Amino acid sequence: MSKRPILDKNLDSTIFKQYYFLKKELIDFCKKNNIQTSGGKIDLTNRVFCFLETGKIIPSISQKKKPVLVENITLETIIETNFVCSEKHRSFYKEQIGKSFSFNVIFQKWLKNNFGKTYKDSIEAYYKILEDKKNSKSPIDCQFEYNTYIRDFFEENKDKKLTDAIKCWKYKKEINGHNKYEKEDLQILWII
Repeated sequence: MSKRPILDKNLDSTIFKQYYFLKKELIDFCKKNNIQTSGGKIDLTNRVFCFLETGKIIPSISQKKKPVLVENITLETIIETNFVCSEKHRSFYKEQIGKSFSFNVIFQKWLKNNFGKTYKDSIEAYYKILEDKKNSKSPIDCQFEYNTYIRDFFEENKDKKLTDAIKCWKYKKEINGHNKYEKEDLQILWII
């Protein structure tokens, strides 16, 4: 097993892409090399890769979208562009849906992609999202590799414990290659 390399400016870009690095490690690298640290893990990975590959820093394209402020939200109110989950929105949904309401990721995406529809439409979408979650496994965005790995681990190993899954994950992220669960990862459980 090859050991995971240290992330520094001398690391070959192709080797960098073959290993898993935590978001914190990517941010630390960016800070040391005057690279923008905002955005998600995929943004950071792309910036680090570009820097290692070319020595160039991807210029920041930060255009803050100003949220539209809604005074009074009703069922017939139109969902605003640049939707931002606010306390006012949370209160509205808790009043309409109940105390169990929460802004799950899928619903947040729906709200951001469906501006122009009504809040009544959003409530119907919320219930549909909950129903879909019950009937199928919900998608996990690509930047959440750990969550995907753990879910896939338990799909094939219902008799194992979370500590086993985490041990396999730690092993997997230290080796060269992809970070998807494979049955061979279980070998680390038998090594003392």
